[in-house]
Amino acid sequence: MDFRILAILIGYCIGLIQTAHIIGRVMGIDIREHGSGNAGATNALRVMGRKVGVTVLLADVFKGVLAFVICALIWNGGGTFSGDGSVLPGLYGAIGAILGHCFPFYMKFKGGKGFATTIGLMMALDFRMFLIVTCVGVIIVLLTRYISLATLVLALMMPIIIYLFGYPLEVVIATALVTALVWFRHRANITRLLKGEENKFSFKKKAVL
Repeated sequence: MDFRILAILIGYCIGLIQTAHIIGRVMGIDIREHGSGNAGATNALRVMGRKVGVTVLLADVFKGVLAFVICALIWNGGGTFSGDGSVLPGLYGAIGAILGHCFPFYMKFKGGKGFATTIGLMMALDFRMFLIVTCVGVIIVLLTRYISLATLVLALMMPIIIYLFGYPLEVVIATALVTALVWFRHRANITRLLKGEENKFSFKKKAVL
């Protein structure tokens, strides 16, 4: 079996750990029934507060890093944290984690939107890219207070940066497909942004349970 398929399957299993859903259950709520109904970091922040939101964000980012590193070690791949070989094993592992996060089979394939785990992919694939998108993202959020806008811009930047950094065409195409997935998962946010109805992030907002 091709290593790409195996790496995606390994990553998918890691991505199935739905942090927002698990913490919500511990707190006595189903995150899918509150806020936007999304089982991701942004909705967790809005519904359960800053501490939970940050915890979910870090855990979801870690899923992408973990999947990348495990698959890189299995197939002697490269990236920020491991080896000198091809980045493809780790890349496909992280892509699997994103798919698991977005489409968990035990939640009727309704998970998060995948961007936090995508950040983990960026961090593990090339730390320079992670630093660039982090700086740009912070600036966008501070200026506009739209997390979704920052998400869309950073996702779009990923394959462009990969191309400019000189990675192989397969890596460019794979990251472009991830970008397309992130944009698809944020299609409702795009509609609200175009209509001027998107919720703005507030640093003072408290949990609503």
